[in-house]
Amino acid sequence: MAALVAASVASFGSSAVAAECTRADTPIETDRPDVTNSSIVVPVGSLQNENGIDTSRDHGANIFNGTNSRWRLGFAPCLEVLVDLPTYVTPLRGAGPSGFSDVAPAVKWQLSPLPGKFDLSITAGAALPTGAIAVSGPGVQPYLQIPWSIALGEGWALNGMETNFFTPAASDAKFTYQSTLAIEKEIAERSFLFLEYVGNFPAHGRNSQFINSGGGYRIDDHHQVDFHVGIGLDRNAPNYIFGLGYSLRIEGVLQRDRGAMHALEATPRVDLVTK
Repeated sequence: MAALVAASVASFGSSAVAAECTRADTPIETDRPDVTNSSIVVPVGSLQNENGIDTSRDHGANIFNGTNSRWRLGFAPCLEVLVDLPTYVTPLRGAGPSGFSDVAPAVKWQLSPLPGKFDLSITAGAALPTGAIAVSGPGVQPYLQIPWSIALGEGWALNGMETNFFTPAASDAKFTYQSTLAIEKEIAERSFLFLEYVGNFPAHGRNSQFINSGGGYRIDDHHQVDFHVGIGLDRNAPNYIFGLGYSLRIEGVLQRDRGAMHALEATPRVDLVTK
């Protein structure tokens, strides 16, 4: 997989400047409900809000977490800034930690904006120590992600993501590698279904793997509802995960701000003299 990513960067990186990334007239595409994030960025000036709630059965406890909120802003062509807001985690039944997760800002750069063929992005971010240590762990936790997607034709697509999570020196596991692979099918242009494998492989400790599935429906080009159901494949993964979500995209956020600034600059000003 590393060789595939390296070859893709070399092949498509030179065309990223000349090619066009996501336009405002393209339908909303989200990082949820699967674990695999979208390989494309949001349009320039667009603000996208993705939200969800999850329930799971993990090590004998029923866990609730929500809302899983991610804000994404198209800052420049082929570039977005995003932030994961703190999520509240609590056991509904059984023992387990409770509290808020960390806030996690990041930057995402789309390297290969070739709609309908192959897309590749790099995301670099870090979870900041703002939440409960029992939920998120101690210290700053950087991560590096490479989501990619290949269109297979007739509405089918193969998506994947490689991630390295780095943990503080005080932690036993210096880093955790995560790999995902999903097959997705567009249905009637506004709906989609997916089946996904997710594997987590810490440097120290036991692996955890699960199968995730679900789908979504685009109410229109700017609103989406979705769901997902996951089943653990080993003892370290949750027994099950179920979640629901809603996402929306607002166009022209940066353009409106710039227009307001131009209007303000064009307004006659009264000269004030201070003594």
